[in-house]
Amino acid sequence: MKRRELLNLAVAAGATTALPHSVSVRADEPVTPPVLPALIDTNVSLFQWPFRRLPLDQPELLVRKLRSLGVTQAWAGSFEAVLHRDMSAVNQRLADTCLRYPELLPIGSVNPKLPDWQHDLRQCVSRFHMPGIRLYPNYHGYTLNEPVVQQLLEQASAASCLVQIAASMEDTRTQHPMLQVSDVDLTPLTELVPRIPQARVQILNYRPRLPASAALAATAGICFDTARVDSTDGVPALVRNSPPGRVLFGTHAPFLIPEAALIRVHESDQLDATELKAVYAGNAQQLIKRSHA
Repeated sequence: MKRRELLNLAVAAGATTALPHSVSVRADEPVTPPVLPALIDTNVSLFQWPFRRLPLDQPELLVRKLRSLGVTQAWAGSFEAVLHRDMSAVNQRLADTCLRYPELLPIGSVNPKLPDWQHDLRQCVSRFHMPGIRLYPNYHGYTLNEPVVQQLLEQASAASCLVQIAASMEDTRTQHPMLQVSDVDLTPLTELVPRIPQARVQILNYRPRLPASAALAATAGICFDTARVDSTDGVPALVRNSPPGRVLFGTHAPFLIPEAALIRVHESDQLDATELKAVYAGNAQQLIKRSHA
């Protein structure tokens, strides 16, 4: 798809996403998908963000939007996991909801600060057959250099389970004054992940900053999504400063409108067709394949 066509699509879609729920596009209305490359969105979330309503926070509306953009698969976590303490119930609801939509691949949540987190991990893998889990260290109150994180990574990796780590969920400038949450310090991963050769870790919502981003990119087993990569040449720079296969398309929808990530990937005109295909779907397919190996 040409950049101008993509921008026109984003403008039209943006008008829809700004509508209130009562007049937003209905999930059962007929859709004519635009001609887009096959897309795998590795970073979406279901249900309601705790601090405000989002235009696409109903699963059927989010799925309809993703379909309209050509998304064939979306790796879905749960906003409920951010503050809820009953991870088993959170993961059950997520799994049940994803069964209704063939595009949604459930990514469970584990909080290693809660009692018997190992049970939640086993449920994600064995009961719900989830290919990965998502962690929220800053909201759950731990750092990545704590011993429990290595234990979790070891157990997840032994089960061929991908681990996604949300570096942030919301810009610190817009957070509720009674819940100020800093971005996750990711630097411990450069020492932790090499200790677990089979580990597969994806960092979500990361804004690359040198020299930390260079060290992370140089660490085998770590990959990134595109949801919060800044500047017109940010995604191409991340692709070319990382080993092959390490940058995956992700939107952070519905917190962010999914068109924004599409525009960032396209607008530089610096990625060739092979690179675009890899970012949009190929790298995600290979990561899931390796996680199941």
